[in-house]
Amino acid sequence: MDTKNLHMIVGLGNPGERYKNTRHNAGFLITDFVADKYGISLNKRKFQAKTGHGMIEGVEVLLVKPQTYMNNSGLPAYQAANYYKIKTTDILIIHDDIDIVFGRLKIKQKGGDGGHKGVKSIVGAFGNNAISRLRVGVGRGNYSDNISDYVLNRFNCEEAKIIKQVVISAMEAVVSILCKGIEKSMNNINQKNSNVSN
Repeated sequence: MDTKNLHMIVGLGNPGERYKNTRHNAGFLITDFVADKYGISLNKRKFQAKTGHGMIEGVEVLLVKPQTYMNNSGLPAYQAANYYKIKTTDILIIHDDIDIVFGRLKIKQKGGDGGHKGVKSIVGAFGNNAISRLRVGVGRGNYSDNISDYVLNRFNCEEAKIIKQVVISAMEAVVSILCKGIEKSMNNINQKNSNVSN
């Protein structure tokens, strides 16, 4: 594999049937959709992660789904990036975000973890917070006092009706980032979603 122009996309989530289709697994859901759309098999087990190598609109990518549970996502992501010598500027993290309205998307180029333990683990492992993220809004619902219960539950009926379009929009955002660059994509995607919170 020629890793010179390789980009890495890391979808965050928890492994196992218990967590399938939960709000906290938005990163897994989108990564799976992207893989299916572009014919990238995620059947390799490496770096304590499911990985797949392929092309997205002419861009070489490595898809990574850490299998260490959300709070320890950093080590698999770091090991993969280190092994293939992928620059942090060529890494995109996809994760759920309770501080964004359900169904909205926001691209963030760098910054803190916003209280997201998966992102915190990655920032800690890399020692670098300048890693781009695609934040997928899941809102807070009525669980302001127990966010863990909320994000670890499956989408409700109303959310399930629109999640497919959310996933498609997220895939389009991934393609935009790969093909047009992070800054141009931030301007386009974030402007469309200008009514979300930070």
